[in-house]
Amino acid sequence: MNSIYDYIVRPIGERYNNKIKVGNKDLVLNTKIENFKVINKKAEVIAVPKAYDLPIKTGDVVYIHHNVFRKFYNMKGKQQNSRAYFNDNLYFCSPDQIYMYERNGFKKSFLDRCFVKPLKHKTLGKKTIPNLGVLKYGNKVLETLKVYENDIVSFPNLREWQFVIDNELLYCMKSKDILLKHGRQGNEEEYNPSWATSS
Repeated sequence: MNSIYDYIVRPIGERYNNKIKVGNKDLVLNTKIENFKVINKKAEVIAVPKAYDLPIKTGDVVYIHHNVFRKFYNMKGKQQNSRAYFNDNLYFCSPDQIYMYERNGFKKSFLDRCFVKPLKHKTLGKKTIPNLGVLKYGNKVLETLKVYENDIVSFPNLREWQFVIDNELLYCMKSKDILLKHGRQGNEEEYNPSWATSS
């Protein structure tokens, strides 16, 4: 079973990540299917597309766009699956909807994607420094520009597409969103909210 142009993936866990553990109880954070922030973005690759020779293989873990597993209400108010739904908890996922893959515990950003960790703001009133972070997962395009993992980088507004990977808040963006590379001062502190470590 292979698609011609799409990967076939299965969610790891539920389709929605709307519960956290508090003590020995589950706390439901959200009950609305419209909220994209609680949709699961982690999947297992079941089959690879025939049309491409890409590095992602069957069995790899991938981090994907939230619309793949998303549910919707149609014009009549009836709940339905996204157009990516195939059958039996399997979904089609195009290569441009995959942002990172993992094999044997090693993670690598995919195509033109990269991941940035926010930096903690030193003053009261703000949790993070706007538009500034640490490049956690780079790619070959950035490396040719001499921008490497652990460099401090700037990015434009509205690029904070949140992913929680290994209990760590990261922003997913494209290579072209990395605007500047900054020298390290040595006192930078990465920001990670408590909710990212409570899943």
